[in-house]
Amino acid sequence: MPTKPKILLVDDEKAIIEQLTPILELEGFYVAMASNGEEALCQVRDFSPDLIVLDILMPRRNGREVLRDLRQANNWTPVILLTEWGKSAERTRALEEGADDYLNKPYDSYELIARIRAVLRRARPGYPPLAAARRLVSNELILDRVARRAWLCPKEKEKELILTPKAIVLLEYLMTHPDELLERERLLDDIWGVDYPTGTRAVDARVHELRRVLEDDPARPLYIESVPGQGYRFVAEVKGEQFP
Repeated sequence: MPTKPKILLVDDEKAIIEQLTPILELEGFYVAMASNGEEALCQVRDFSPDLIVLDILMPRRNGREVLRDLRQANNWTPVILLTEWGKSAERTRALEEGADDYLNKPYDSYELIARIRAVLRRARPGYPPLAAARRLVSNELILDRVARRAWLCPKEKEKELILTPKAIVLLEYLMTHPDELLERERLLDDIWGVDYPTGTRAVDARVHELRRVLEDDPARPLYIESVPGQGYRFVAEVKGEQFP
């Protein structure tokens, strides 16, 4: 029989630990717990988790300090950060430091489980997550996340893509979450921000922009697939590169 994925759940709020642990176990995970950053680092060493669910605001080393310690030690165990802060700049910094995903409190337990399964599917043991890569490559598409520029590179001619800033951010988000169903509301919250005065049509408009520039036929998508009534999925394989 296949072994159960091992999840390390780290949060200083006892009620959250007590609520999540039985749900994760019922969903087929083997769960270990920690209530502060130092205990989390010890559990990583002793428990060897397949994925870490890590709160940011904790005593004795916060979640971002724990994440930095792991990545500086070349430990690329997948990490999902939990926080009460909804600022996009905070999410961006956390992902740049090596987190695989990011979820704001309060959250639905089954949304967390869906994120865990998605991260485990795309994880490459021993390698940095796509969210930490400088460049993302998919078929003929190249996205430089530092320069905020993208190119299509067919054999005959390289072409830089002219995209609006929000379309570049959306493309980056899709490419760092390949083969994952991304609902419009999630994209709106994570890219435009929870207080941004717009609706989900803004997401559709930027997807239309990406498809037009990528020459991606929605009926036979090479990159972005529509999921009727829900959202979008980046269907092509994505590889991460640290250097140009």
